[in-house]
Amino acid sequence: MNYRYYRAFYILTKINMNLPKPKKINTQKYEAGLSSFRKRIAKIKLSANESALGPSPKAIREYIRTSKNIKRYPENQSFFLQKILAKKFKLDFKRIIIGSGSDQIFELICRAFLKKKDEVIVPQYSFIIYRIYSKICGAKVIYAKEKNFRISVDSILSKVSKRTKIVFLANPNNPTGTIIFKNELLKLRKKLRRNILLVVDDAYYEYVRNKNFSSGLDLFSKSKNVIITRTFSKIFGLAGLRIGWGYGPKVLIEALNNIKPPFNVNKAAISAASVAIKDKKWLSKEIQHVSKWSNTFLKIFKNLKIETNKSYANFLLISFNKIKRNSKKIFLNLASSGIIVREMSVYNIKNCLRVSIGSSIENKKFIYKLKKIINV
Repeated sequence: MNYRYYRAFYILTKINMNLPKPKKINTQKYEAGLSSFRKRIAKIKLSANESALGPSPKAIREYIRTSKNIKRYPENQSFFLQKILAKKFKLDFKRIIIGSGSDQIFELICRAFLKKKDEVIVPQYSFIIYRIYSKICGAKVIYAKEKNFRISVDSILSKVSKRTKIVFLANPNNPTGTIIFKNELLKLRKKLRRNILLVVDDAYYEYVRNKNFSSGLDLFSKSKNVIITRTFSKIFGLAGLRIGWGYGPKVLIEALNNIKPPFNVNKAAISAASVAIKDKKWLSKEIQHVSKWSNTFLKIFKNLKIETNKSYANFLLISFNKIKRNSKKIFLNLASSGIIVREMSVYNIKNCLRVSIGSSIENKKFIYKLKKIINV
């Protein structure tokens, strides 16, 4: 009996040894903001920084129209959208790349520029995808400390070594919602070595109203060592279609296009984005809504003695340290009632939650439930 058992075990082991094995990659799996909890779809989802009002009605109509003809491949390079973006922002369309979300552009950047033992610098609290793609390509990720949840340019510069290849940052930053001022960003680019690529993620720039702020595109559109990324997933409400874009020096964008998969963005996404970018009235409506509710949240959190910072994006980072409550328990209480926000443990920010600004009804229900949980 024992002999047959060990013989079978030996044979199975030998078979398994001959099967394909993936290489070991020292990185973490991306954990998205939840859409459901305990197999129940969220009634109110405030976990992924999606648009509060959703897509422009014009973009929805264009999506429906284009979706009727899906038997044809889309444009390989998305020239139609490239030219619309170039005209709107006064850019060279040949220096624009369209991706399946800006996430894909981060991936292409890492694949094109990184090799084993290279170093990538990211802010202490930053979009997780930067570090994931960097590690997949074999690079070492270096974290630059922040001050009061603000990116520190001096801290980034202090981490630069001869192995540094890329610096990633978002402005406004995710998950903190804080911004780097124009003079700080210019200082960073000036003091970095010329052969270090700076990647500025403009995902939330439309929400910023501050005279000391300038977007990455406004500052670096003529730079030879900066790539700027933007997305249609946030303010334009097209997260489900997966479309974003990048702008940079022609030689760098050509390198990304050389490794970009063919037909990487679907036809309906290209068409909807092409219409959404032109709808200024809807964009203005979204900005006004987020600004109003951001200020409302600030006042309510202050009254509840919940700590937060001035956010320049469509979300707020809130801390429960001052009221001595446990963020995990509050998250679970909210989720059990169908309201999902973002846990911050994956970002290594202790006892905090990130709350996206939703519709007026969603925001009111979130505040009502939060007050009940903390017994106010």
